[in-house]
Amino acid sequence: MTVEAQPHPWESSLLALAQEAWTSVIHAYSVQVDVAQLRKAYTYCARLTSQHSKSFYLSSALLPEGKRKASRALYAFCRVGDDLADRLSEDPTSALRHWGEIALAADPQTDDPVVLAWSHARSIYRIPHRYAEQLINGVARDLQQTRYQTFDELAEYSYGVASTVGLMSMHIVGFSGPEAIPYAVKLGVALQLTNILRDVGEDYRSGRVYLPQEELAAFGIAEDQIAAGRVDDRWRDFMRFQIARNRVLYQEAWPGIAMLNRDGRFAIAAAATLYRGILNDLEAHDYNNFSRRAYVNKRGKALRLAQAWWSVRR
Repeated sequence: MTVEAQPHPWESSLLALAQEAWTSVIHAYSVQVDVAQLRKAYTYCARLTSQHSKSFYLSSALLPEGKRKASRALYAFCRVGDDLADRLSEDPTSALRHWGEIALAADPQTDDPVVLAWSHARSIYRIPHRYAEQLINGVARDLQQTRYQTFDELAEYSYGVASTVGLMSMHIVGFSGPEAIPYAVKLGVALQLTNILRDVGEDYRSGRVYLPQEELAAFGIAEDQIAAGRVDDRWRDFMRFQIARNRVLYQEAWPGIAMLNRDGRFAIAAAATLYRGILNDLEAHDYNNFSRRAYVNKRGKALRLAQAWWSVRR
């Protein structure tokens, strides 16, 4: 059964951001880099990806070599930005701004392996410059905002830190045309919401509560309950509501996979399917996202990869 990407109230502003970026400049790679140096830069990005995200490393392994290397360069670019924003001992705002200046330069003057690989990848796959700028702006938002009043606000944040990544990945994988954009935006929001539901306790210990304040209040949940890590019936009802919405977003985003180039569909389907498995693990452990981090074990990954493969073949 095909499910259309039903528009939600929060989507129009996000689609406007995506459309703005779609028409932005695309930089041509103009730096003369030794082939061996560029190979080492891509290898460094692959190693960084493997260290920080087993799921992304696994799903990107399903891409052809060139797209696989470019996807891991994109991940490394995003990873460095995230790490800079989390370094509280320094000036993260200045560090993130400087990273954007060197990583997004049309003619990057640096030997940084992430910048070299990323600059080459975004030129080869013609990734609009504005998507990367929107990503850095989204990461920077974490430095000023630690609470979100509504889901609309949270969706806007999710666009900045996740949908932009999906839209850039879409250029690497290849896609049919701009009709694929709403699906990529929605999948990014779904993936980020899964991250948020998984990491409630960890985020709170870092001083952040991403869950919409008005929805917490609607279920009678105060912040002291999150601080105490208390799972009760109110928390279970709240999590059921969040997980149900998250699954709808995944379902509505799924038809967009058919708009990708054939050699990239399995990789994106695998990433979405593996992440959806985190929701099952949350349910299986009584919605405890305070003292444990939900994940998909090796057997679960194998089963979900088979499901993704079969769905794509159909």
